[in-house]
Amino acid sequence: MVKIGNIELPEFPLLLAPMEDVSDPPFRRLCKMHGADLMYSEFISSEGLIRDAMKSRKKLDIFDYERPVGIQIFGGDEEAMAMSARIVETVNPDLVDINFGCPVKKVVCKGAGAGVLKDIDLMVRLTKAVVTSTHLPVTVKTRLGWDSTSINIDEVAERLQETGIKALTIHARTRAQMYKGEADWEHISRIKQNPNIEIPIFGNGDIDSPEKALEYKQKYACDGIMIGRAAIGYPWIFNEIKHFFETGEHLPEPVIADRLLAVRQHAEWSAEWKGEKLGLIEMRQHYSNYFRGVPHFKEFRKKFLEVYTLEEMDALIKETQQFYEEYQAQV
Repeated sequence: MVKIGNIELPEFPLLLAPMEDVSDPPFRRLCKMHGADLMYSEFISSEGLIRDAMKSRKKLDIFDYERPVGIQIFGGDEEAMAMSARIVETVNPDLVDINFGCPVKKVVCKGAGAGVLKDIDLMVRLTKAVVTSTHLPVTVKTRLGWDSTSINIDEVAERLQETGIKALTIHARTRAQMYKGEADWEHISRIKQNPNIEIPIFGNGDIDSPEKALEYKQKYACDGIMIGRAAIGYPWIFNEIKHFFETGEHLPEPVIADRLLAVRQHAEWSAEWKGEKLGLIEMRQHYSNYFRGVPHFKEFRKKFLEVYTLEEMDALIKETQQFYEEYQAQV
């Protein structure tokens, strides 16, 4: 069993990564249904929370069926981070996570996210500010370092543990790599072998199949795996990995009916949370992912992009289901 403060997780938990414009409550709900053990909100600007920005406040929405769930915050100012942690505490998540890994320029330029990798002392001060301002367990997600010449994750892991964080997730790339190149999990393995490290260490980067998840679990001995991009449009990956761990066998791949059901659920929950029109407009980014590799879906994609109501969605799903039933009967 893995523990983050008083949160008890399975022996080798699978975490859903916090992803901007993806890891909202409807998507998290799907991933929870399909086996995710711990999830996080989209990252939230500490400055936005303090300004009472509507978009930032909306990201604080969490629901009991998601638990355990964490709220992730980012920022480069100690006072703002402390204040935002106290605001986060009011919605009663299970933990607070700090983002020291986002490589996006607009975040880095504000001295936040992966921008903090250039200044470990500041990273420590920001983390202390959050830890001392909340009774919730605090965790951190970060990267190996700024670039290949300044990998500093060994020092970061020890010093952040000293501040009182309860777990550390390491995306095994540098900021300079962004999401390109291969993630180097040897660094994660080295952190796990450090006798001074007592907190759980979760690995992140490149896990996109049950085989790779098992290989990395055995080879690098981390305490769990965080999955990000591979879950977009494919929430089934969590249960597929768990089944493979237990049996060495693959679950059947989701058929068209499974994919259509996931889209319908995602759309319904998105409409409930954001309002029907906006919820369905923002679903548009997901359709290609849900039907990746499905033959002839291009013919339906345009129709999905023109859906504005759940009634229209239901009619289109029925049409799509009928087409693929007939298609399967012919092949």
